[in-house]
Amino acid sequence: MVAGEASGDRLGASLIRAVRERVPAARFEGVGGPLMIEAGLNPLFDMEPLAVMGLVDPIKKLPQLLRIRRGLNRHFSSAKPDLFLGIDAPDFNTGLELSLRRRGVLTAHYVSPSVWAWRSGRIKKIARAVDHMLVLLPFEARFYAEHGVPATFVGHPLADEIPLVVDAAASRKELGLPLSGPVVALLPGSRQSEISLLGRLFFETARRCRAARPNMQFVLPAANAARKRQIDALVADSPDVPVT
Repeated sequence: MVAGEASGDRLGASLIRAVRERVPAARFEGVGGPLMIEAGLNPLFDMEPLAVMGLVDPIKKLPQLLRIRRGLNRHFSSAKPDLFLGIDAPDFNTGLELSLRRRGVLTAHYVSPSVWAWRSGRIKKIARAVDHMLVLLPFEARFYAEHGVPATFVGHPLADEIPLVVDAAASRKELGLPLSGPVVALLPGSRQSEISLLGRLFFETARRCRAARPNMQFVLPAANAARKRQIDALVADSPDVPVT
């Protein structure tokens, strides 16, 4: 298994737990974050270098990314797992899946890239790289079927975790927020580079919003301990912005 960022780590952890319920002896190894490791993944490489975005960030980390992918390719080509599962991170995983499939390893990919919206030509490489797609949206399964790629709609585990009707008062109380007044979520992202590039801009925007609405409060979720340290530093530099 290979996940490349916090959202994939959450999906991978849910999948590991679900498989373990059905196949208790199943073993998992590869790349994942703290949630996957807690669920039972044996980590071969750190996930943090894979959490890249844009153009500059991947280029800066390209030697490290290629080294990790070569290492995974060698390991799984030799170990011959029953299944290799790439979780999102298509730019990293699809090439690895293609190489492993050519070596006789069964491959699947969890979370479809948005090939139905842009860069639709990627479907050709996906068809060569994976034996099966696990998709989050119903129409994606139909899209892949139309292109001759086996796919199964599996839904999203958050659908089982987030209630359809939210108790706003209880949520405010749990977060230590006032029971009335506007609350705005600041969501710069889960990657180190996103917080570094966007964090101060988000806080400056929050500062301007609060100047117009003095009772406005803000919440900012941290994807993991490393992101929390980044966010805590921003909070410390902005005592005039009430962030929970």
